[in-house]
Amino acid sequence: MNHNCLNCNYETNKNYCSNCGQKTSTHRYSLQHFFAHDFIHGIFHFDSGFLFTIKELFTRPGHSVREFIQGKRAKHFNYFTAVILLLTITYFVSKWAKVELTEVFTSSVGLSRVIKDYVKLTTLITVPIYALFSYLIFKKTKQNYTENIVINMFLLVGMLVFRLTLHVVIALTSNIEAINVINLALGIITYAYISIFSYQYFSAFEYPKGVLIRKVLLFSLLILSIKQGINFLINEIGIQYFH
Repeated sequence: MNHNCLNCNYETNKNYCSNCGQKTSTHRYSLQHFFAHDFIHGIFHFDSGFLFTIKELFTRPGHSVREFIQGKRAKHFNYFTAVILLLTITYFVSKWAKVELTEVFTSSVGLSRVIKDYVKLTTLITVPIYALFSYLIFKKTKQNYTENIVINMFLLVGMLVFRLTLHVVIALTSNIEAINVINLALGIITYAYISIFSYQYFSAFEYPKGVLIRKVLLFSLLILSIKQGINFLINEIGIQYFH
């Protein structure tokens, strides 16, 4: 039986519209549909959605993001929404902290004050800067600046998982020495993650292996340096203007 697609009005008799791809059996929203399908499927399914994207970012990060840029996007969770979701989860986990962040990072009191009210801004402000450097360092790839923003949004998602891990640790223990050791380890792991992510992504663009490794290590170092520099500036602003 033929009927018109509710999205584009194209006549079809299939389960999915051949013109726009939308499922033809759409129906009105209900609480049951929202929670059982949209929320659960969007967050917890490994074949698509949030956990699929996280899985890809920790099993084949660069390759999966390159495929996303090239057009394979149907299974991935929205990168911006993923950032907001991870920040939200981290916020709620931090409520269970056994020690205050200012007790752990005594030199970052101002940073903690600013992040308390502007965590989204202080997190997302880094992405355009990361994107500028990846655009310049890997200019031979002909990826435009906007594509580099998307690449670095996905990179940020991976980095936020490490931030969440630290907050989980702080929620489990009040041993400041142990927290500092784990924080240092996570910093090293983050550098390695950025390097693996970048190497995988840009390995498809005909760079000689030695050149690619040097560019990847430089980019990874710049990312962490930029992050530290921005944190320093925010910390100074927090000390001066947030009380």
